[in-house]
This record gives sequence, C-alpha cells and structure tokens, in this order.
Amino acid sequence: MEIGESSESPEGKKKSKSKTPRKPKDSVLKQKSPAEFFADNKNIAGFDNPGKCLYTTVRELVENALDSAESISKLPIVEITIEEIVRSKFNSMIGLAEHERVDEELYDDFESAKAREKRLAKEARIQEIQAKNANLGKKVKEPVASKAMKGRGETSYYRVTCKDNGKGMPHDDIPNMFGRVLSGTKYGLKQTRGKFGLGAKMALIWSKMSTGLPIEITSSMKGQNYTSFCRLDIDIHRNIPHIHVHEKQDKKERWHGAEIQIVIEGNWTTYRSKILHYMRQMAVITPYAEFLFRFLSDAPDKNVTVKFARRTDIMPPVPLETKYHPSAVDLLLIKRLIAETSKQNLLQFLQHEFVNISKSHAERLIGEMGPDFSHKMLVKSLTSQQIVRIHQLFRQAKFDDPSGDCLSPAGEYNLRLGIIKELHPDMVATYSGSAQVFEGHPFLVEAGVSVGGKDVKQGVNIFRFANRIPLLFEQGADVVTRTALKRINWNSYKINQAQDKIGVFVSIVSTKIPFKGTGKEYIGDDISEIAAAVKTSIQQCCTQLKSKILKRIQAREQQERKRNLSKYIPNVTGAIYDVLKEMSHLHASKRKRYTNEDAEVLNKVSNHIITRETLGEKLAQHVEQVDYEMALEYATQSGVNEEPRENIYIQTLEGESKFVDFQSPVFVFRLFQ
Repeated sequence: MEIGESSESPEGKKKSKSKTPRKPKDSVLKQKSPAEFFADNKNIAGFDNPGKCLYTTVRELVENALDSAESISKLPIVEITIEEIVRSKFNSMIGLAEHERVDEELYDDFESAKAREKRLAKEARIQEIQAKNANLGKKVKEPVASKAMKGRGETSYYRVTCKDNGKGMPHDDIPNMFGRVLSGTKYGLKQTRGKFGLGAKMALIWSKMSTGLPIEITSSMKGQNYTSFCRLDIDIHRNIPHIHVHEKQDKKERWHGAEIQIVIEGNWTTYRSKILHYMRQMAVITPYAEFLFRFLSDAPDKNVTVKFARRTDIMPPVPLETKYHPSAVDLLLIKRLIAETSKQNLLQFLQHEFVNISKSHAERLIGEMGPDFSHKMLVKSLTSQQIVRIHQLFRQAKFDDPSGDCLSPAGEYNLRLGIIKELHPDMVATYSGSAQVFEGHPFLVEAGVSVGGKDVKQGVNIFRFANRIPLLFEQGADVVTRTALKRINWNSYKINQAQDKIGVFVSIVSTKIPFKGTGKEYIGDDISEIAAAVKTSIQQCCTQLKSKILKRIQAREQQERKRNLSKYIPNVTGAIYDVLKEMSHLHASKRKRYTNEDAEVLNKVSNHIITRETLGEKLAQHVEQVDYEMALEYATQSGVNEEPRENIYIQTLEGESKFVDFQSPVFVFRLFQ
C-alpha cells in the first residue's frame, strides 16, 4: 500500500462535499494621516520610551519658548515644572474608581512561594560568601540592594508645565498649531531650532496614547485685552484638533507669552540626569535667558529646584530667512518655487528666487540652456523637460558660495559667558570661524575649550550644540566627539587628556543641519567640510590656552625657585656669618691682605653692626629683587606692560533704555541714545 492511499474501497467511502475556493477580496488602499504615522513611529521624533518621552517633551517645550521670546527680541524667561502624579491621583483625575486585586497570580509582578524561596536562598549564599571573605581579609563588595519587582502596569505620570514671556499665539490659530501635525511656521530656508512642525504636537500624541488627557494652552499677546485658553486633543486618524474648550478670558495681569500644560506617562528616575544636563547646557548656550526648573513630588526629599540666572542681556541677532542656493535644489523644489513665485518671466525668476544669481549671470545661464529658452518666456509655461534642463545646469554650473549673513550663532561673547557661568573653569578660550558651505547651505562652527571647573570629570567632556540646541544622545559617532578624541593632540598644547578636566564646546549653526539617523541627535563624521571646520575651531582654542598654560608654568616655576631659595636662607645665613666671624677674629697682621671694603665688613661683624639677623634680611631682599627682575624681563618679552586685571561684567540696567548694539565676535559696544 502506498503512502497516502486509503484502506477502504472507493465505494465504502463517503463522498466529501466539494469546497468552493473563496474569492480573494479586492485590495483596498488605505491611507495614514501624518498624526497616525508619527503615532506609529514615535521614535522618529525622539519618543522611544517613557523616560525619553519625558525628556523630549521638556526639550520641545523649552525650545518653543525660546523661539517665541527671541522672535520679538525679548530676553527669555522660561519656567518649566514637572509634577509627579501617583496612580491614585491620576485615577481620580480621569474619574476611575480604585480597584483591589482579586487574582494576584494574574499580574506579572506576582512572586510564587517557590520563586521567593529560591531568591532568599541566593541572597543567603551571597551573604555567606561575603562573610568568609571578610574573615580572610579579602575586599568585600557592597551588597546590591534587591530591586522591588515592578509590573508593567505600575506606570508613572507627570504634569509638565512650561511658561514663557514670548509673543504668544493668535487666538484662532491655537487649535491648528497644536492639533495638526506637519503644520507650522518653520518651513522656510532659515536657521531654526525645530524643522518638522512636531514639537508640542508629538507630546500631545504621546499624551493621547499614554493618558488620554488633553493639553491646556493659555496664551496672551501684546496689546490684547484678553487671554486665550484652549483645551484640546488630536484626532489621530484625521489629523485635526479635537477642541474641548476654546475661549477668551479676562486678562488679569500684564503678561504676554504662553503657558502649556500636559499630562504624560514618563520616567523621572532614569532620565533625571539627562533633563538636568540638558537644562544646564541650554543655560551655557543661551546665557541671556533665565531658566527656572522645578520637580515636585509627594515626597519632599525628591523635590528639585534649580535656577539658571541670566548673565548677559546681549542676544544674538534674529536669524534671517534666505533664498535657496542653485546647487542645493532638486526638481521638486524647483517646481514648487515656480508654482509659488510672483515673477513672470524666466529671467526675473532666476534672479529673484535664488541667491548669488545676478542679472548678467542669469542671462548667461539662459543662453546656455538652449534655443528653447528665452529671457522673456513665461516661467509658468515651462515644461517638465525644460525644468529638468534647468536642474541639470544648476548641478553643473559654477556659483559663488552663499554668505553666512543669514546665520545667528551664539557668538564668542555669549559662549564664553555661558561656560564661565555654569562651569567656573580655571581658564577658557573661544573661537568663532568664518562661514563655510556644504551642499549649498552655509554653516558656521564656533568652539570653546575650558580647563578645570566644578562638576567636570577628568578627561575630555564634550558638549555638542546644533542651531543652539544641546545634543545629548548618540555621542559616539558624532563628528565633534571623534574629532576631539582622535584628531587633537592635546599633549602638544600642554594639556593632559587623561588627568586634566577638559571641556570641549562646539556649536554648529546652519540653514540645514546634516543630522544622521531619525532622532536628529548627532552629525555624522563623513562630511569633510564640517569635520575640518570643527578641528580648526578646537585647535584655535587650544592654541590660545597653550600660551596661558605656558605663562602659568613659568609663574609656577618662578614661585618654586623662590620657595627653594627662601627655604635655604637660614642655613646659608648661619654658614656665612660663622665664616665672617672667624675671619674677624684673625690677628691684625693677617688682615692686611684684605681690601678696604672687606676689612670694613669684618670690622662691622666684630662690632656687631652686621649680625646674623641683618645678614638674613639682606639675603631675603636679594631673592625678592632677583625674582622681580626675572618676572619683569619675562613680562617684557611677552608683551605685557601692565598688571593683569580681572574681567568685570556690568549688571543689566533696570528700566527701558534706547540703545544700539555694535557686535563683534569678542565684544559688544552699546551706544545709549
């Protein structure tokens, strides 16, 4: 019998009913809204886990607050509060009654009797081994406290509140500004902190996913006699705001700005250091801002209050929106510019929609495009083939590099103040490079290197900034990290890479930061232009520090030499005085061989005019005189013609004053009117 053959005859077998194959359903195309896409891929916006979600929410709210204040040239005041909400309080907020467990074994934090017995036996064995090691005199490790089991359901909730003194938001625009993903005001070609129009919207999506609670926005603009209040969440599938309350309220105080409050799931314990580190680095790069950070908990010992005071009232200029460089555009961008332009003919379009194309240059470009193109042809009438020809010429033709006038770096003045304010280093050097170009986008690198300071670890401590935003994650592959650790020979600058406390601060600003990865947390090391600019900036700072370190070494050696000479003065004094005393007791016939001056000295010794004490004083004066002459000679060679002076920082003037600032990389001259 063959495999698969039945033992029954065909006649005795019941006929099986024939099954009609099902027809496949017609495929239905489905579409995701932008909000739904980012909800499914929240890691793209930095919402990887509850702890990172809390950090990213704080970061987005703080950066929006700074942008709002800087847009009206107002010195920023940002208050950020994180309030811990226990589960019982959260349940009461959403109207959920408390419920006791019925079936303990159903929960993932349940520990059976057998598992408990096994754990206790393991802990007992560890204690026994430690006791034996202690008796034998061996080093005993501190016992690791066993962590309490925590189930997935034991989540932590936090109310995050951010208040600023910015320009506020128009009443009618608030719902779309928070409840519609990929809508915003940062889509022009401009140096901006944010780029995707996410910000608080992604925090709202996370709030809807983790707590279901809406966001609350209070806003007031200058000149308004009312305050806007809005409570809303987001319709994920339709990408539209779901408004609960949107009303105008009486204005009770003279305040303009925005206050945003949101309740999310998070993890303060694991991301506490990251959030505080972020706030500290933000205070370094924006010393003209005042930050007040608070963490509130039911346990008073967990509360944290940190104030980062303002150090200067000099703000960087507001970044300017610029036009696209011809070498940085693609086909889609050219088509969009054609659709949006107000210019009629091709000559005007090339001349006014791109940088570094003059009228004569535009005429030459049109002549190079071929006979199908003319100066006066309507730009709206260009065919797809003609647009491709323009794009090809843009990629092959030679254009001047764009200038960096549209960029707004922190500036050496502010960078230096920020480093001094937060780290209190022994010495610091800063450098701001000139604007350079990568793929048609201007970029500028400024750097600072400090030695010493408080709360700074030994070795190289790297602080990275992009468009004046601290970058805290994915540091290993970043161009700044690789350059500082592998391309700088610290020993040649008299800096000990292993023992000294070295702070390396690098800020890169550009109209387009070439981030790697979806998290926008690091700049790759494969861009030679940026890598070279970063290396040059750090080296310039190190060169400045080297001269300061050499002066310190010279002064230290001088002090050591003076200390050594002073230490031997008593012994030398005693020896010389004893010799002179013996010589003064010689017979008069033996003194004739001494000159008049020597004989006079011996007479003074014998008459006790020169004593051991007077001789010691003279030697001490001589050491002081030699030390002063050597210091004066060194100062003359170094070009120093006056005593060193300490830096003096003038406090902010109270009240409103009219003035004009003349800024340079290293100082600000203010002319009051």
